[in-house]
Amino acid sequence: MSDRILAVTDTQFPKAVLESELPVLVDFWAPWCGPCRLVGPILEDLAQEYDGRLRIAKVNTEQDPVQAMEYGVQGIPTMILFKHGVEADRVVGALPKVVLQLWVEETLGRGFAKLREDDERRSA
Repeated sequence: MSDRILAVTDTQFPKAVLESELPVLVDFWAPWCGPCRLVGPILEDLAQEYDGRLRIAKVNTEQDPVQAMEYGVQGIPTMILFKHGVEADRVVGALPKVVLQLWVEETLGRGFAKLREDDERRSA
């Protein structure tokens, strides 16, 4: 795993994901999962491409199952995109890079405009 992708434990999750200033794409995975291993290099590419705009974190569901249970992860890989501690969207399964990229772009554009409005209203 590169230094651009953060390995997150259950105890680190609140600070690393929910309190992050940047949006965070969390990959719930396990070492024995073949499709998870296929997604790994794609997430490495995305971490480089979105550096400074999006953080990518991985939660090993074998070692740290609490957050996976908390968010109702039933199959892996499951990728959840968070903004200001709020789940904006999720995808399940090993998807091609272009599909994940489109999902990120769409979710960042669609889901986060509403979250920004809500944040502005709260701080006013």
